[in-house]
Amino acid sequence: MGKDEPARARHVAIIMDGNGRWAKKRHLPRALGHQRGVEAVRRVVRGARELGLEALTLYAFSTENWRRPEEEVSDLMSLMKRFIVSDLDEFAEAGVRLKIIGDYRAFKSDVVELVEKAMARTAGNTGTTLAVALNYGSQDEIARAAAKAAAKGPVTPETISAELDTADLPPLDLLIRTSGEVRLSNFLLWQAAYAEMLFTDVLWPDFTAGHLKDALETFVSRERRYGGR
Repeated sequence: MGKDEPARARHVAIIMDGNGRWAKKRHLPRALGHQRGVEAVRRVVRGARELGLEALTLYAFSTENWRRPEEEVSDLMSLMKRFIVSDLDEFAEAGVRLKIIGDYRAFKSDVVELVEKAMARTAGNTGTTLAVALNYGSQDEIARAAAKAAAKGPVTPETISAELDTADLPPLDLLIRTSGEVRLSNFLLWQAAYAEMLFTDVLWPDFTAGHLKDALETFVSRERRYGGR
């Protein structure tokens, strides 16, 4: 990157919203909306890799999602398992490293085993890191990080940051939310302190690598002051 060239985004996070509304608009079962959402994940992960992102963090299952109907939660778990099984070879060959943030061990043992095997298989990869937020809530993450920091010594922004689930990822540059909602929903609250925000009306199943590229171009065009003039 040249001296006068604007900084490119290294780490992008996405709140993948709108699967249910996508299905409702088409008079289709909600489960089909989630299936199409998984297809969008595939497109965007490939796009992130091709665009040279160091890290892509996706909000897949929040701590609040347990409140959804049991059948929907079960469908989401089945989709996640199928996604890992079907796409793991591609991730491994493409150098993608899979990382999980949040308390994924709260899921059933078969999900935990599958996730841990996938992380182990891709642990040595040096390409794009795909961080998937599972059973994740940012307030819980910050509380856990602060407690760990306090157990080691003085609590400062730096010591808390070092204990976050994302401590080994680049700082968050850009946070995207699809479907027209304009809130963070307990996602990466600490990490988003100086991140750029982009809210789009595009429903997640319709989101493409082209939309991601456009978002990165918007990011480059913004002047980031970090509180200065």
